[in-house]
Amino acid sequence: MSVIGSISPAAITALPLKSLDGVQKPAIAAPMPDGMRQAPPSASFGSVLEGLVSTVAEKQAVSTDLTKQVLLGNHDQLHQSVIAMQEASVAFSLMVEVRNKLVESYQELMRMQV
Repeated sequence: MSVIGSISPAAITALPLKSLDGVQKPAIAAPMPDGMRQAPPSASFGSVLEGLVSTVAEKQAVSTDLTKQVLLGNHDQLHQSVIAMQEASVAFSLMVEVRNKLVESYQELMRMQV
């Protein structure tokens, strides 16, 4: 009797098993929040940071443009301008926090003894 139970080792080796080498795994990606860009896997760290900064700059430009339009009377929807300003503010705060964590990590690495 084998460790598996009543199945003999010869019966296990006789089973027609297919190799998993040719099987493609499904790509599972988490949904990205609106306005966030997903960097390709081969992207460098600098390009990821550049994408973050450009996203923040775009949000601030949209916010500025909507605010100008409301102040000049070309656009009568004040709530869209306020929402755009809040989105730009949150994006900027996120960027500052990411920068702070990066600086903190760098400082921690520099304190390590080799």
